[in-house]
Amino acid sequence: MPAARIVSLAAACTIALGVAPVAAQTRADPPFWTGQPDSTGFAARTAGRIAAARQSWDRLLAVKGRRTVANTLVPYDDIVRQTDAAGREAGLIREVHPDLPVRQAAEQASQEVSAFSTELSLSRPVYDALRAIDLRGADRETRFYVEKTLRAFRLVGVDRDDSTRARVRTLRDRLVALSQTFERNIRDDVDTVAAAPAELTGLPADFIARHPAGPDGLVRITTQYPDVFPVLNYATSDSLRHRLTLAFDNRAWPQNMPVLDSLLETRYELARLLGFADWADYVTADKMIGSGRNASEFIDRVVEASGPAAAREYAVLLRRKQQDVPGATAVNRWERRYWSEVVRREQYGFDAQQARRYFPYDRVEQGILDVAARIFGVRFRQVAGVPVWDPSVHAFEMLENGKVTGRFYFDMHPRPGKFSHAATFAVRTGTFRQLPEAALVCNLPGGIPGDPGLMDPEDVRTVFHEFGHLVHDLVASRHRWVGVSGIRTEWDFVEAPSQMLEEWMRDPATLASFAKDYQTGEPIPARLVASMNRATDFGKALGVRTQMVYARISLGLHDRPPGTWTPDSLVLATQAAYEPFPAMPDTHFEAAFGHLTGYSAIYYTYMWSLVIAKDLFSTFDRSRLLAPGVGKRYRDLVLAPGGSMPAADIVRRYLGRPFNFDAWRRWLDEEPPPPASAP
Repeated sequence: MPAARIVSLAAACTIALGVAPVAAQTRADPPFWTGQPDSTGFAARTAGRIAAARQSWDRLLAVKGRRTVANTLVPYDDIVRQTDAAGREAGLIREVHPDLPVRQAAEQASQEVSAFSTELSLSRPVYDALRAIDLRGADRETRFYVEKTLRAFRLVGVDRDDSTRARVRTLRDRLVALSQTFERNIRDDVDTVAAAPAELTGLPADFIARHPAGPDGLVRITTQYPDVFPVLNYATSDSLRHRLTLAFDNRAWPQNMPVLDSLLETRYELARLLGFADWADYVTADKMIGSGRNASEFIDRVVEASGPAAAREYAVLLRRKQQDVPGATAVNRWERRYWSEVVRREQYGFDAQQARRYFPYDRVEQGILDVAARIFGVRFRQVAGVPVWDPSVHAFEMLENGKVTGRFYFDMHPRPGKFSHAATFAVRTGTFRQLPEAALVCNLPGGIPGDPGLMDPEDVRTVFHEFGHLVHDLVASRHRWVGVSGIRTEWDFVEAPSQMLEEWMRDPATLASFAKDYQTGEPIPARLVASMNRATDFGKALGVRTQMVYARISLGLHDRPPGTWTPDSLVLATQAAYEPFPAMPDTHFEAAFGHLTGYSAIYYTYMWSLVIAKDLFSTFDRSRLLAPGVGKRYRDLVLAPGGSMPAADIVRRYLGRPFNFDAWRRWLDEEPPPPASAP
């Protein structure tokens, strides 16, 4: 990994010389992991923040006479600042810290912060105080903050009677504990599948080198991402792909099934208690979409739009399989990725294994930093001496006009007990007074001496996606109030900026700037990028259908009384309705569907956001995506507002109109012909 990170093309020579990372700037707001607390220290830190929040609470309630922004909203935002920091730190550390006692302390801290936040949200005196603020003369952002906060209080049930509020508190505390158990079971359940060395035929040489046979002559393949997806993509052994799919889709089963049942029952009771028909209506009440019914209609619309193209794509897969398996009548779930790669290689001239050599992990890491720096007009640099939770984690700073405006961390490779997916964690919300911090957590190849960490294009796209979240959070953290800083917009807009950044993965000039052969240093050929784009477009309608499977499962578990159907039956029925691949009734996908905790009923937001992202990207000139500052207007109008205005207003201000489906529909319907010959 290069020793220095000062991200701009002008700094490339400095990076190449291996100059040591600069020291972190001394600030009044030191890095969040300063002190590197053990489990006892973490508990003490959380207790201190909650105590400070209570002091601000007391100060707010002690006001006599006229309620003003200064004597009421300022102490309220101080409460938010303390609980936000405590909750976000605990949310990250419980997922990434290498020591179990510290993870357990962070889980306990999350429960304590949530309990405090629930107590606050149900406090009628606090609600009445905020409602009484004299907002004459207040700016638009402050007015919106108060309006949004009061709505959040009402959604929790602050205006209900004492017994209702007490029950709400009990139910919300229970949901926190259940969600943590559900997530922990997924995180801790890493299974292995034994395979004969011959079953690794078709896999990349570096993968095979990382998986030597054990004393019994067998290779162990884990259910972690860096193992699963290469096997499903490339292994010629149908049996191995089948066995690994069974293991992967049965993670956290059966232990998570009673937990999921309790989650659904508790959410339903809470929604009914607060006057909603079900949890789907409750959780969408403050989203762009507005209701569970609207979410369902959106899913139906997407399913209908993608139907013809998905049928054509499946027919291509089946015909190709039949060439090798005469008489085959179906493409099975464990075969889907494999035959898709075969089609892309043979019919679209793109071999993902050939492309992997241009995506060694270190170059991808540097590449995303360079690309984002050019687009958004900022600089990034790696910094030394910043406390981190694991030696493999690297710290960076974001700078504008020579001033540090954000700090972030890369935790990019798997290890025992770590979060098993890919996500950006906002660790500290920035304001005029404090520096924002965020962490990008992935499970990618590399991080092992001698291993270049060759990545599939799909892995690289994931890095672009998650870094889009990270930049959004840092850029949006420059407001007066914590409560509107960072990514606090409606949840069904959250994914749009990250999906936007994925578009640069299709640009030959962007890829040539960092995607270079790990042995020769030659940049990726433009013709290979063109083939990759054509090949990536193959299967997108089936991909849309799969996303709608997830969206319908997410919504369908929450838009009716629990017990109407079992999670297993819903999964099987939805897969049968939306996808052509035969069901695997001996799997239990929902047990490891981690989005059922954080997202609950609103997985539809990924596709809703994609519709917006395609519309936003339609304003860019694709021939000059790397022009300096090409994304500055987008950064200033779309990213920077954070949660300071409604998402619909953000989009309307940027586009000059409400968003529509036109660009998304063009993307879905576009069918570029296969190339005449392979590159």
